[in-house]
Amino acid sequence: MSTSERPYQMCTRTVMDTTDPDIWFDEHGVSSHALRYDREFGPVIEAARSGGRSDELSALVERIKKSGEGKPYDCIVGVSGGVDSTYLALQAVKLGLRPLAVHFDSGWNSELAVGNVENIVRRLNLDLYTDVVDWREMRDLQLSFFKASVPNCDIPTDHAFPSVAYRQAEKYGIKFILSGHNLASESILPQAWGYNAADARHVKAIQRRFGTVKLKSYPTLGLLKQYGWYETVKGVKRINLLDYLPYRYDAAKQAITDELEWRDYGGKHYESVFTRYFQGYYLPHKFGFDKRKAHYSSLILSGQMTRDEALEKLEQPPYDESLRDQDHAFIAKKLGVPVAELEEIFERPPVDHLSYPNEKWMWDLAMRLTRRPQQPKSLEEARQQGYAVR
Repeated sequence: MSTSERPYQMCTRTVMDTTDPDIWFDEHGVSSHALRYDREFGPVIEAARSGGRSDELSALVERIKKSGEGKPYDCIVGVSGGVDSTYLALQAVKLGLRPLAVHFDSGWNSELAVGNVENIVRRLNLDLYTDVVDWREMRDLQLSFFKASVPNCDIPTDHAFPSVAYRQAEKYGIKFILSGHNLASESILPQAWGYNAADARHVKAIQRRFGTVKLKSYPTLGLLKQYGWYETVKGVKRINLLDYLPYRYDAAKQAITDELEWRDYGGKHYESVFTRYFQGYYLPHKFGFDKRKAHYSSLILSGQMTRDEALEKLEQPPYDESLRDQDHAFIAKKLGVPVAELEEIFERPPVDHLSYPNEKWMWDLAMRLTRRPQQPKSLEEARQQGYAVR
C-alpha cells in the first residue's frame, strides 16, 4: 500500500494527489478523479443546479407518495445528525413526503449529534426509530478492525446503518430509502483509502479472526439479502435525493442551522466521536490518507471552493492536538484497552482489506449488472471508454 516509490504529484485542478495509489494524470496533470467528474458527475450536478431535474424530482416525489398511500410513512430517511442527512430530512418534509427517521446508535455519538437528531425529529415532527447496538458486540467488532490493521475501520457503523433502514422498510412496507449521499460534496472517494462497507462476509471474517465474542444482534446485510430480497422481491429502492436538488454544502449548513437549530461539529462526518478520530488521526497517522483532500476536491469540482482555499485549509493539521489526546484516551477507555495497547495496535504494519475473506468479485459483478459506472484504471483505458482526455 506504500506509494514511496512513486514520484509525488498533485492534480492541477483539485488537491487530490498520489496519496491515492490508484490515481493517474493526463498530459496536463489533471487527475483521474477530475476527468471522471467531467464525464459522469458534473452533468448531473449542473442539471440539478439549473433546475433541469425538476421534472424528474416531481415525478419521483409523486411515485414515493403513491407508494405510501394507506401507510404511516412513504419513505425512510437515515439520520446521523450530520449535514447531509439533516438537510435531506428537511427537504423531504418540504417536498411533502412522510419519512420515518431511522438512526443507528453505534455507541459513538457525540453529545452534539444526539442533540441534533433530537432537534431534527422535534422540529420536523417526525417519528424516530433508533436501533441501539449491543455495545459488547460493537466494541469487540470495532477493536477487531483495529487489530486487522485495515484502512476502513468505520465499517462496523457504515455496514449496520443500511441494514437497519432495510429492516424498517420491510416492516412498514416502505418502498423508498432516501440517502444523504450526494455528488456535489462526495463525488470523490478513493477506493484505495478504504473498502466496501457493505461486504458482510468481510465483516464476519475479520470478527472471526480477531474478535472474542460472536455477533448475535449486530445488524448485518449481505449482498443477496440486499439485492435479492429487499430490492428485487420487496421492491425497495435507495434514492440519492440530493442529486436532484441544487445542493451547496455551506448553504445546506446555514439552512439547517436556521430552521432546525443544528449545531456544527467542526468537520465532515464528525458527528461521531469515533469517525472524528478515525478520519482525523487514524487514517493520516497510519496510512497517510487525509480525507479532507477528497472532500475539498469534490467541492472544488462542483464550484463550492477554490483550489487555493483548499490548499490553505490543508496547511492546518487534520486534527486539533488537544482534541486528539482527549479522544485517544476516551476511545481506548471505551474499547476497554490501555492507551499503550491501542497505540501498539496502531503501529502494526498496514494490511490490505483483500488480505481477509471478502466478496469483492460478487460486488464488482453486481455493479456491472446494474451498469453503475466504474472508474477507468489508466489514461489509455479512459481514451478507450471515450473520455475527453487531453
